[in-house]
Amino acid sequence: MTAIEPITGRYLTVTVEGAPRRIYFEEAGAGRPVLCLHTAGADTRQWRHLMNDAEVTASHRMIAFDMPWHGKSLPPEGFETQEYLLTTDAYIETILAVIDGLGLERPVLAGCSMGGRIALQLAALHPERFSGFIAIEASDFQPAWYDIDWFHRPDAHGGEMGAALVSANISPHAPDEERWNTLWMFMQSGPGVFRGDLSFYTRDDSLIARLGQIDCTRTPVHILVGAYDLTCTPEDAERTARAIPGATLTVMDELGHFPMSEHPQGFRPFFLDALARMRQPAEAA
Repeated sequence: MTAIEPITGRYLTVTVEGAPRRIYFEEAGAGRPVLCLHTAGADTRQWRHLMNDAEVTASHRMIAFDMPWHGKSLPPEGFETQEYLLTTDAYIETILAVIDGLGLERPVLAGCSMGGRIALQLAALHPERFSGFIAIEASDFQPAWYDIDWFHRPDAHGGEMGAALVSANISPHAPDEERWNTLWMFMQSGPGVFRGDLSFYTRDDSLIARLGQIDCTRTPVHILVGAYDLTCTPEDAERTARAIPGATLTVMDELGHFPMSEHPQGFRPFFLDALARMRQPAEAA
């Protein structure tokens, strides 16, 4: 079978932390912009199914980008002399720089895992830049129940170690093909990248005190969590939703920590429902 997908990929150069970052992004569709954030140690390929979904792209401009160090976005110049450790400030600066660079007017922000965490940070700190937040597998704080240094050691394959860890977070209902496609992204992760992302995810607890700042009357927040997620459990997501006045929550049966990638057909109705909950920019003003 021969098929050309509607997804197009390009590069955007922005400035983050005073230095240029060459960002790879993909997009498909037209209409309301939806900016999609990948999980730790992965890349935009996690969103490919929704970006190929004609019903979604008929009224939404789906955009996903690789964070620096991930996928097709190279590390910054001099990376060989640096230790990669993602921070909340750098993460936020990167997202806002991409929005400015692409000229997006109050997009919906949809992020999963660390992307869901930063979506809630942005809901607290920069709500005026967005028209809504879809926080997937997102919670206030998740301390590590594992040693993150295992993902960057000379005596272990970091990618295979990362894939082994996240394999426990994929639902048993996920199709085998998509389970292994999801794991392959972690196997391909650059040296130390998963560890650097997990440093942000497991050590920065600054969101806890900011949850009460989120005003859902201005920008709606909808949290999605997989019933089989053992890192961000339904209980974690429920606790977080309770701390955000007006936030809504859906527990997704038969899904795990990477729903858009591991089980795209199972995730699809939940994502469509989440999009329907987001106000149009004029309504959110």
